[in-house]
Parts: sequence; structure tokens; C-alpha cells
Amino acid sequence: MSLVYPRRLALASLPTPLEPLRRWSFDNPHAPRIWVKRDDLTGSLLSGNKVRKLEFIAAAALDSGCDTLITSGGVQSNHCRATAAVAARLGLKVHLLLRGDDEDIPDGNLLLDLLFGAEVTCFPKRNFSDRLNDRYDQLQRQYSDAGHKAMCVPIGASNGIGIWGYLSAWDELMQDFERLGISPDHVVTATGSGGTQAGLTLGVALNGNSSRVWGINVCDDEAYFRNKIAEDIAEWAALYPNNRVPENVDVNVIEGYVGKGYGHATPELLRFIQAMATCEGLILDPVYTGKACYGLFKEIEKGRFDEADDIVFVHTGGVFGLYPYREQFARLQRLVDTEVAAE
Repeated sequence: MSLVYPRRLALASLPTPLEPLRRWSFDNPHAPRIWVKRDDLTGSLLSGNKVRKLEFIAAAALDSGCDTLITSGGVQSNHCRATAAVAARLGLKVHLLLRGDDEDIPDGNLLLDLLFGAEVTCFPKRNFSDRLNDRYDQLQRQYSDAGHKAMCVPIGASNGIGIWGYLSAWDELMQDFERLGISPDHVVTATGSGGTQAGLTLGVALNGNSSRVWGINVCDDEAYFRNKIAEDIAEWAALYPNNRVPENVDVNVIEGYVGKGYGHATPELLRFIQAMATCEGLILDPVYTGKACYGLFKEIEKGRFDEADDIVFVHTGGVFGLYPYREQFARLQRLVDTEVAAE
């Protein structure tokens, strides 16, 4: 289906590669081939999935006369780091409302936020989401009183505008499939704010493709993401009435891999991340891509995808979020060294 796209800014390095996992083997000899859409390679410090959404959101901000972006996320938010980088690149102000304690020595994404010149305000995790809209409104008024016009960008840049990022990514994937001569049965991604999954899901429905999009949630639950994706698609339809919403929008969520909660990584997950790095040279993060890729492999072992020939995993980035976990990886390595010495 031909879509009427809004204006976008060329911020990402596109198209990103679609590459097979060549060395990984499964106990099941009939396991499907795994392909990785390398959206961790969207370009320099804008790397990750968020920049695809921000191409459209930043364009809308500029077109409406905004000179400031306000957004929010965790202290190690990939989205906030990408937004800070985009703002610096475009000469915009940016104010980040971060969930969690400020760090005496900034690390990972927070360090980059500050290097990009972002104004950062940290809040306790408790009730952060409940008061977020009020904080957005208050800060937007403060900037207005100071002579600035600010756009409030939701967590993850996941809204009716941000959907365009992965609607366009689906077009790119279809070109990848044609070039490689494959027809993947399933497309799997981490889902944390819902925008990436929403764009891919809507793209499949609009194009009548046979692929099935799955989100492996890294927070919340299946009911939350079904509602969130439906809300984002409804907002998209209201903002862009020249594009028809199909009736066959199929939202699929695989639960069971959140663990103890958002941002919490188990030793088993860290071992998986290390194994993927060693075996494939593929870097995953403990918050998003690590949990989602681990979940995909466990679901393959359980037989969910037995009938599939090809599966695409959308790698949404997150490498800078690895660094705050360095002590946990060090403990894991010491444990491995102890086990080896005992043998």
C-alpha cells in the first residue's frame, strides 16, 4: 500500500544491514535460520532504533517552530541519549527527565547525555510515571515563560508520529527480503515503549505481508502492550487521515523474560550476552536486546517456531547501556575462572 509520508530528517545511516547468524548452532537440527536487522548500526552515537523515530519527531518539532525537546526515560535511557544527540546536531535545547538517582560519576548513556549538553533532572523511581505528564506540562510552561517553544516527546519516542520510523523500516526490510531471496515467517523485537513493535506491526498489516511480528516485553505485560500499540496506531490514524488503518492489525507479545524487572539482569542472561559476543561478534545489552534475543532462543528451544524457515531479530541497539553492568560481568568472569580452575 502506498503511504503518504510526512517530512523526515536524514539523521540515521540507512539502510542498515540484514545479516545471518552464521556460527550459532542449536541442539535442534531443524531450527530456523536467524537473521539480524542491525539497527544498532544506525550511525555513530545516534545508534539504535530511536533515531528512526526521531527523524520524524524532530522534523515535526522544527516545522511547528520548537527550539526545545523535553523527553524522559531511565537514567540509562537509550532514547534520551539519542534525543540529546539529535538536539545537539540540530542546535536545539534538550531537557531530560530521568527516572532514578543521579550518579556521582556519570557512566554509559548518562555520560553521553551530559556531553551532548542536555539539561538533566533526576527523579526517584517511585511514582515516576504517575507524575510524568504533570512534569512535562510544568516544564513546557517554564520554557514558554522563558521565550522558548518546547515539544514533549514521550518515553521511547513512541507515539503517532514515531510510528513512522518503523513503518519506513518495514519498507526497508521488504527490500532486504527481496534482495536476499527470503520470506521470513517471523520478525522479533524487544518491546519496551511499544513504538518499534507498533510500526512493524502496522507495516505488516498495511502491506498484507505473511510475516508475523512479535514483541518480547522487557517491562510491563502483554495487556499493556496491546493497549499501548492500539493507542499509538489510533493516534497515527488521527494525525494522518490520508492513510487508512487496516482491520487486520495483529499484535503479538511473548511474555516471560522480564525477570526481576526492567533493567535487572540475571547471571544466565549475562552468560547469554557473553556467548553471543564470543560466538557471533554481536553485542547485546542487558535491558532490551539481550532479554529479547535470549527469549527468542528459548522460544525456539521450546518449539514455538518449529515450522519457521527464517526468523528476523531486529537489533534495536543499546551498547552504551552495557557499561553500568561492568561489575556484574566482572563477577561472572571471576565465577567462570573459578569453575575452570576447579576442573
